[in-house]
Amino acid sequence: MNNKLKSAGMMSYHLVGIGGIGMSAIAQLLQAQGRTVSGSDRNNDRRLFPHLFSALEHQGIKLFSQDGSGVNGSTNCLVVSSAIEDNNPDVKEAREKGITIIKRADLLAEIFNNLYGIAIGGTNGKTTVSGMIGWILDYAGLDPTILIGGYIKNYATNTFLGNTKVGKSTLMTIEADESDGSIIGYRPKVGVITNISKDHKPVDELSQLFSSFIKNTTETLVINADCPELRNISLRSKNVVTYGSSPDAKIRIKDVVCPPHGSRFKANGTTFELNIQGLYNVSNAAAAISVAKSLGISDDKIFAALKSFKGISRRMDLIGEVNGIKIIDDFAHNPAKIMAAIDAARLSAERLIVVFQPHGYGPTNFLKEELIAAFKAKLSSSDMLFMPEIFYAGGTANKNISSSDIINRLYQDGINAFYVPERNDIVDEISKALKGQTLGNGQVTTTVIVMGARDDTLTTFCHEILKRLKD
Repeated sequence: MNNKLKSAGMMSYHLVGIGGIGMSAIAQLLQAQGRTVSGSDRNNDRRLFPHLFSALEHQGIKLFSQDGSGVNGSTNCLVVSSAIEDNNPDVKEAREKGITIIKRADLLAEIFNNLYGIAIGGTNGKTTVSGMIGWILDYAGLDPTILIGGYIKNYATNTFLGNTKVGKSTLMTIEADESDGSIIGYRPKVGVITNISKDHKPVDELSQLFSSFIKNTTETLVINADCPELRNISLRSKNVVTYGSSPDAKIRIKDVVCPPHGSRFKANGTTFELNIQGLYNVSNAAAAISVAKSLGISDDKIFAALKSFKGISRRMDLIGEVNGIKIIDDFAHNPAKIMAAIDAARLSAERLIVVFQPHGYGPTNFLKEELIAAFKAKLSSSDMLFMPEIFYAGGTANKNISSSDIINRLYQDGINAFYVPERNDIVDEISKALKGQTLGNGQVTTTVIVMGARDDTLTTFCHEILKRLKD
């Protein structure tokens, strides 16, 4: 860690929007490093997600209302994410007091760039790959610091969220986000790119960001040989490790078997197993294997770590089962993730009832045609799709699109697609559709999969569906 942060050992940080997945992660990291940490969040003010905020408080992080009251004379630094508006009361108070304001990504880069950093980027899969790599390193006794945009189930407890694990070594694994461009601020020793596809930004803009990320990677670059977009990016003067099913991949995946509840595959002739489902997780595991091998970790340790990896919360989470009907909670929010999640759910079900809540008006408008194409490609004539209105997290937004715009197009093309603005009404519709259905007696197996990002109440919604089906 550099002198700037060493001298800040007793610094006081106040994080605005501390309940966000990235903000809560760095808050826990700073607290574990001995800093004084406080924060505010609109969801805490609304008494939402009490478990999240209780866990932060249990670690010694003090929470304030988001009204400027948490920014006081002892605050040295205000930390904000790219989602925080300039007129936020805490931001205004910090400006009036002349307190330093820093973006979360810049603070993370300040910490990360002075360690032996492993950064995982890519449009899809980076959270799971980051979690897998961190868990393998930890299992192998290397005691890394891990900071990612999801809750690793192996680390989650009642008092620790699981998106941060603070180690004593100089190894640090992070998830590098391309959505706000902050990925170019990291200087990793090992850089990973899982794939590139349209999400948040057009592919050409994303390719430019990842090209900068490649240039900033100083030792080893790990990339997906199966991604066509990555073939168009210059990889000159890099120690490149490729992975995938492609014949020219250095870490080549073969003999993949994907039963409903896990997978088995070979990487360069060695068999590995996962207890999380989905073909895409085989690719994620291949990325993690590539990094682990580049660091000299044995196949035996990698095998044991991957087999014991429990996954990331809200990634194909089985919430429960009633009469053979499964309820799955998943973070899928862009076209590629949606198609991958539907494929994974299809492994154990003939019929799917899909609930998809788009997040943000801008992203939905940007991906409208691709979302329509994804559902048309993956939903069968017996499936059903329900969409509530677009999730609105607050702030300024041009509400020039509705979920109904997507549903109407799909319905016209023969998809059983329904716009139901209120989620409570969707529970009623699902209950009607499944009334009296049980497993066996010649009836088809059914899975209800709820998809969407940024809204943690979707998990609660899954439990509401489960409760209704039990009644």
